[in-house]
Amino acid sequence: MNFCSNCGQPVAHRIPPDDNRERAICDHCDTIHYQNPLIVAGCVPDYKGSILLCKRAIEPRAGYWTVPAGFMELDETVAEAAAREALEEAEATVTLGPMIAMVNVLRANQVHIFFSATLDKPEFGVGEESLATELFAPDDIPWDEISFPSVRIALEQYLQNKQSGRSDLTVCTAPHQTIINN
Repeated sequence: MNFCSNCGQPVAHRIPPDDNRERAICDHCDTIHYQNPLIVAGCVPDYKGSILLCKRAIEPRAGYWTVPAGFMELDETVAEAAAREALEEAEATVTLGPMIAMVNVLRANQVHIFFSATLDKPEFGVGEESLATELFAPDDIPWDEISFPSVRIALEQYLQNKQSGRSDLTVCTAPHQTIINN
């Protein structure tokens, strides 16, 4: 940030009194601008053992496969955001299960939160942000074409949970991983 969104004057970058982080500060109107991470919410939709993936139509990583996920909007819960993204990106109605992964993506100033999900019916399509959508058996997931490390982490945790019958949660800062047993 170079200019104050309040008054348009240039901002200075320094640590304000009683704070511990550098902030953008407007010396003209005394506004301190706080910037916080964005939340990305998504889910791993399963239909009878196959996982619904979307091929991205937008950058970053256009042409790579992902689970339905995107930025959380104001006035919605994380779960509502994950279900909305499935509808927007894959035209799929899902029932969410437990949270399976929370990945801190520090380089992008984001937190990615993923839920397990059940695809209610084998009905899905291609939303505006997708080139294609497809159900993949676990052995057929195109691992070399997965869009982001956080998506890989969510897929791996989902498959591990399915195999073990547990509902473990991965909490990590990409690329490191810690499993929390539930």
